[in-house]
Amino acid sequence: MSTTTENGMGGPWSTSREKTYKKTTSSALKGAIQLGIGYTVGNLTSKPDRDVLMQDFYVVESVFLPSEGSNLTPAHHYPDFRFKTYAPLAFRYFRDLFGIKPDDYLYSLVNEPLIELVNPGASGSLFYLTSDDEFIIKTVQHKEAKFLQRLLPGYYMNLNQNPRTLLPKFYGLYCIQSGGINIRLVVMNNVLPRSVKMHYKYDLKGSTYKRRASRKEREKSCPTYKDLDFQDMHEEGLYFDAETYNNLMKTLQRDCRVLESFKIMDYSLLLGVHVLDQSHREGGEPGQAGGDGKRPVAQRVLYSTALESIQGDGKAAEALTTDDTMGGIPAKTHKEEKLLIYLGIIDILQSYRFIKKLEHSWKALVYDGDSVSVHRPGFYASRFLKFMSGRVFRKTQPLRFSPSKRTRTSIPALKSSSQEILSSQADDRNEDRRDRLGGAHSLASLDGQAVFGSYLRPDLVPANPSFYEGSSMGTISTSSIFVNVDNQTEERDDIASSSTFTLEDSAICLTSEQSTMDVDIERDDGSVLDVYL
Repeated sequence: MSTTTENGMGGPWSTSREKTYKKTTSSALKGAIQLGIGYTVGNLTSKPDRDVLMQDFYVVESVFLPSEGSNLTPAHHYPDFRFKTYAPLAFRYFRDLFGIKPDDYLYSLVNEPLIELVNPGASGSLFYLTSDDEFIIKTVQHKEAKFLQRLLPGYYMNLNQNPRTLLPKFYGLYCIQSGGINIRLVVMNNVLPRSVKMHYKYDLKGSTYKRRASRKEREKSCPTYKDLDFQDMHEEGLYFDAETYNNLMKTLQRDCRVLESFKIMDYSLLLGVHVLDQSHREGGEPGQAGGDGKRPVAQRVLYSTALESIQGDGKAAEALTTDDTMGGIPAKTHKEEKLLIYLGIIDILQSYRFIKKLEHSWKALVYDGDSVSVHRPGFYASRFLKFMSGRVFRKTQPLRFSPSKRTRTSIPALKSSSQEILSSQADDRNEDRRDRLGGAHSLASLDGQAVFGSYLRPDLVPANPSFYEGSSMGTISTSSIFVNVDNQTEERDDIASSSTFTLEDSAICLTSEQSTMDVDIERDDGSVLDVYL
């Protein structure tokens, strides 16, 4: 729908060599947007606050703004136009929910010039960004605006339950009428702040059919890559710490469940990657603006940044967005490169209507039906989440303490080696140890009688379980291994130096008078006994 006229014949508002949308120049469209929003929002402040009712979602207010002005509207140098506002009270509630004051909203959209984005994407819509990086204004088609109107009651309920969401946050829906042409606009949160350079940008759907950036797209200064490109460029995925990963997946699952309930499909995850190491090499900072070099403040709207959208309620909101992260989510590559991730779900105004069902049917006849982007909402959500959790985002594995470098003994090896005679040097120390241990008794029952009468039967099960009732073990395994750690000499009465290994629930518990349930025993004679699963 967007064209560029060179002879000025594109429409009543067109000028030479200026981008147009529906025969309306971009400059005229920006002027009408600011005039209309300035009037309607300013007029809305005089209305008292009250609870949102069901009929408020279907209210449409209209005002006529002639070029010469009127008692209520200012004069302007654009052609006459009518400005419509959809569900003004409902959208005022949405703005209040995210902490947007009317004065701040007007200052961002009206007092400061709008910035036109030069990379609109495949939809042909025009995108305007406010100077403070807070809001995006997007032109939408009639069917998308109508679908958003029907979506508003459910959207209202979802925002009440979960203000922390990666779904688009809509702050206003408007329509400009002039010369028989309707231009519909929606005001949303800005997912990718202009103040942070995005080294990589992706539009991910979780499908593989034609999901690679075109040659024309790759030639752009900041191209938007797709699913297959991401797999080529980030084969190992992006790594987050365990808490961040869990919060992100929980948020994505909740949002996809909401979209599925609304029968919405064909949405995307817009993903921006800022490489901190590369930014430092280029001499920039995370919050460094590309144009004038000034460092703007971080986004002020509540829950609008990526980091705020996925955090749980336990963390303070003011601590989420700092000058260091600029609202991005800290992450790493498999090569330990430090990243800041910015993301959000976009293009949710596509329902699985008859035309979409028909599109999926004929594509499935030619290609793999499960690989095309258009699919029923339930399957689409499942495939989307599987791709995000398995290929795009990964959880950093916690550091595990490496086991001792001493000789590892497996259970089968333990059975055979436990009955072998240890070093002959232990003979010289037997007498010493008996003197030190004094009256220490062997593993025996509580009445002082020995439970194990012979060293030659290591698999003998104790007959009296009362000894174990006083220990830390609550049950007795029927499979026990008894190991004499001393040299089996003719002196059988030296039972004080024996140890017991009990195999229970696939674990080995060491019990002895000397060790007091220690797994790693430093013995007096210098010998060490380790047990590993």
